[in-house]
Amino acid sequence: MRYTFLAIFAMAAWIVPQSAQAVLHGETVEYKQGDAVLEGYLVYDDATPEASQDKRPGILVVHDWMGPSEYSKFRADELAKLGYVAFAADIYGKGVRPQNADEASKVASIYKNNRVLMRDRAKAGLNILKANPLVDSQKTAVIGYCFGGTVALELARSGADIAGVVTFHGGLDTPTPATTLIKPKILVLHGADDPYVPLEQVQTFQKEMNDAGADWQMVYYSGAVHSFTRKDAGSDKSKGAAYNENADHRSWKAMKEFFNEIF
Repeated sequence: MRYTFLAIFAMAAWIVPQSAQAVLHGETVEYKQGDAVLEGYLVYDDATPEASQDKRPGILVVHDWMGPSEYSKFRADELAKLGYVAFAADIYGKGVRPQNADEASKVASIYKNNRVLMRDRAKAGLNILKANPLVDSQKTAVIGYCFGGTVALELARSGADIAGVVTFHGGLDTPTPATTLIKPKILVLHGADDPYVPLEQVQTFQKEMNDAGADWQMVYYSGAVHSFTRKDAGSDKSKGAAYNENADHRSWKAMKEFFNEIF
C-alpha cells in the first residue's frame, strides 16, 4: 500500500529535506515467533529515491490491550512522517483481535502472566525492524501504549539492544524486576490521576530503575487519567480512562525531544 501525506521535517542527515512532500510506504508484514504467526505493519517515508536509500532510526510501536489496530498504525504513520522507519508489532498473534474490554483483558493476561512470552513476542518484532535495510540497527527505540508500555519496559529489562523506551500511560509493574544494568534510556509519560497505575506501583518502579542504574525520567500530566492519548476514550475522567488533549500533545512532544537526544 502507498499513502500520500504532507509533512514538514526538521533537517537531519536521516530525515528527508525540509519542505519535501512525504510519501508513506506502508505494508503488512507477516512474521513468526516460534510457531506463532504474527502480523505487523511497517511504514517509512519514500518521498525521493535518495531518501529511500538513507539509513535511519527505527521505532517499534507496541499496541494497547485491544491488539494491533488503526490506532497503532496511525502512530506508526506519524513516526514515519518524522523520518523514522516504524514497525507496529503484533504481540497477540495473527487474527487475535479482541472485540471488547473483557476479551482484551483475557488476552492481555496471557502475556502479563508470562513475561518470558511477552518479551519473546516483542523481540520478534524488534528483529523484523532491525533487519530492514533502511534501518540503522544501532539506532532503535520502542514506544508502547497502555499494555504496550508494559511490553516496552519488559524489553528494557530483558537486556534488548535498544537506545530508548517510551511508555504512554503504560503499566509499570513486573513480576521479574531488573537485576542487572538497564542500558536503554527510559521515558515514562504518565497521567497524574491514572487510577490503574497506583502510587505504590510508581514508587516500586522508580526504585527498580534506580537499583538497576537506569537513565530514566518520568513526566506527570496533571488532570490526566489512563488512555490520555486516545480520543476514542471519551472525556469522562470518572471512568478512569479518558482523552486529555494537553497530555496527548505534550507527551508526543516529549517523545520527539527524547528521540533527538538518544539519536
